[in-house]
Amino acid sequence: MYEPIRTKSVHTMAEPEPDFPHRSREEELDIRLGGHLTALLTVTDELRALSPDPALDEAAERIAAQVVRLGDGRRPLRAAPSANSADPARIAALHQRAHTLAGWALVLATSREDTAGTALAAERLDVHAAALGLTD
Repeated sequence: MYEPIRTKSVHTMAEPEPDFPHRSREEELDIRLGGHLTALLTVTDELRALSPDPALDEAAERIAAQVVRLGDGRRPLRAAPSANSADPARIAALHQRAHTLAGWALVLATSREDTAGTALAAERLDVHAAALGLTD
């Protein structure tokens, strides 16, 4: 009929020490926020190539500074923009992508109570919303 279990369950045995380091929730949020800001920086660089603007230059530097802060002093890799024509549809798509990335960054910065990151993400969200005509 039923035979009793003679060995200990694998679920109750003590877990061995993992052979890889674990990160805290705060570290994971920093990594994710840095990733979103790096992606936002890439889109900003693309927009700068299509429509040069001193405001975009300043925004790119501020975003890069936040990425450096979150990345323990490591500067973000910045690719050369691939844009070669200022097609209005492409510019609109880039503003839409930047708006989405800024929204994600805002959520993460707010959840980790990062005042500087929240302010920067909210500002970029507003700028790209205005560029898309989403504001009143």
